[in-house]
Amino acid sequence: MSERRPFDLLNELLDNSILIKLKEGEEITGVLYAFDAHMNLVIEDAKQGDKSIGKLLVRGDSIIFISNREK
Repeated sequence: MSERRPFDLLNELLDNSILIKLKEGEEITGVLYAFDAHMNLVIEDAKQGDKSIGKLLVRGDSIIFISNREK
């Protein structure tokens, strides 16, 4: 059985719709465009509630969880 790591899961989520929950309680949705070793995320078509944000950089240390979203 192969071991799965967090970056393996993020690679699978690239170019897919995701949900991000931040430490302040905010939720952001969008398409995962890129990430780095600090789990900083670049999100395209980002939205917070009904507000469209566009392209967004989310710092990895502000993230509680990342989940895939069904389209």
